[in-house]
Amino acid sequence: MHDLIQNLPVAIYESTVSPDGTVTIDFISESCSRILGAPREALISDREIYKKIIHPEDLPLFQTRLNVSHADGVDLDTQLRIIVNGEVRWIEVTSNHQALPNGSFKRRGVIQDITQRKNRHEEELLRYRSLESRSKKNETLLEQLFQTIPMAVVLLTGNGRVSQVNKGFEEMFGYTLEELKDKSINDFIVPEELAHEGIDLHNVVASNHVILRETVRLNRSGKPLNVLLYGMPVKFDSQTIGIYGVYIDITTRKRIEEELKIRNAELDNFVYKVSHDLRAPLSSILGLVNLAKLPGNTDNPIEYIDLIGSKVEHLDNFIGDVLSHSKNLKMDVAVALVDFGKIIDQTFQDLNYLEGAKGISRIERIEGIEFYSDPWRIAEIMRNLISNAIKYRKLDNNSSEIGIRVNVDNLRAEINFADNGIGIDEANLTKIFEMFYRATEQSDGSGIGLYIVRNAVEKLGGQISVASRLGQGTRFTIILPNRINSVLNVVPKPVDLLEK
Repeated sequence: MHDLIQNLPVAIYESTVSPDGTVTIDFISESCSRILGAPREALISDREIYKKIIHPEDLPLFQTRLNVSHADGVDLDTQLRIIVNGEVRWIEVTSNHQALPNGSFKRRGVIQDITQRKNRHEEELLRYRSLESRSKKNETLLEQLFQTIPMAVVLLTGNGRVSQVNKGFEEMFGYTLEELKDKSINDFIVPEELAHEGIDLHNVVASNHVILRETVRLNRSGKPLNVLLYGMPVKFDSQTIGIYGVYIDITTRKRIEEELKIRNAELDNFVYKVSHDLRAPLSSILGLVNLAKLPGNTDNPIEYIDLIGSKVEHLDNFIGDVLSHSKNLKMDVAVALVDFGKIIDQTFQDLNYLEGAKGISRIERIEGIEFYSDPWRIAEIMRNLISNAIKYRKLDNNSSEIGIRVNVDNLRAEINFADNGIGIDEANLTKIFEMFYRATEQSDGSGIGLYIVRNAVEKLGGQISVASRLGQGTRFTIILPNRINSVLNVVPKPVDLLEK
């Protein structure tokens, strides 16, 4: 039994504490010397040796606990550091308390080296803190990603209630988290006619499916937005505990796609029409040339030359219209002073060759301040409107008129253009601005004049409207912004505070 006690991995000791507090070591095992790093004899006889062994930072607390244990007669259970050969170790000291008849009491206790246990605990604590720090870092990164991602993101609970939204969602749809928290997202951004779709999509994602859908949602003001919607389940232990909804605004893209479809259709029509209208006069010219070459043909060559000249003139006018259309599409808007009177005079002069042009009466009134815009496009608008008015005049009317009234202020120019020609049937009014559309066969024009007018007005940031009555005439109203402030860059005169 003696050998067993002496070779235990823990140290066993027994002491007596007299009424005056004197401590006498009655027994201490050999292993105590190994644990505490001091000879057994010194541990028994030298009462100050413990102060040399115990770590200076832990000594005051140990003495306090020891004194309390002696005074109150309670068991001792404490952990502290000791220094053995310059190395810091951890020990655990436990002892019980047994009162004696003479007022003294016995203590029997155990001293155990817990350095390895403490080190493992410290390692685990450091690892836990490291993981906790990494986890917090990841949470911060994920939160920053969630908030700064350039898309609208909403996190829903399993039953479809809003748990979180990011800044992109607030900017796209106009709702804050406070307004949406714990509410159904479908009640706010899903159009009434798509209510079933919203419910169906939620059910599909909730059953662990990822969805991608092009659909429509509403912002706070009720404006419809074309969006690309991603729905992704959030899983934990194979269960869906939430849903991520990611919205990408494709409204602009959809508008561009629609415009591209229109432009492609116009391009196809343009290519077909141009090829047809270029070949038609050329075919006529070739036919006349071949006819003139026929053996025995006694026709006057001058007649053929006149006909060929007419076809070439038609071809030249058509090519001119096509080039004007191309220039209008490609050329940047240039802002300069627009002289309406000069443009109108020059246009009538240039179109004087048209049949019936000399018999047109013109009424012109220009009022208001200076107007700044793109002179070339203004001239194109006037050229096409005046040209059409001449071509589509009443052939049996000797008093054909064109009225042009322009009124300019700081904000805009209002141009009213009217004629008393053949007019346009109401059924055709919505089509006259289409490429190559001709409402009548009275003229063999290119059919792109009003198309050029509309595009030029749009390029200048303006609006155009038309009213007409068949057999009475047509009126165009054009509103164009006045760019006078952007050109003149007027700076207000500074006020002299001393001037009375």
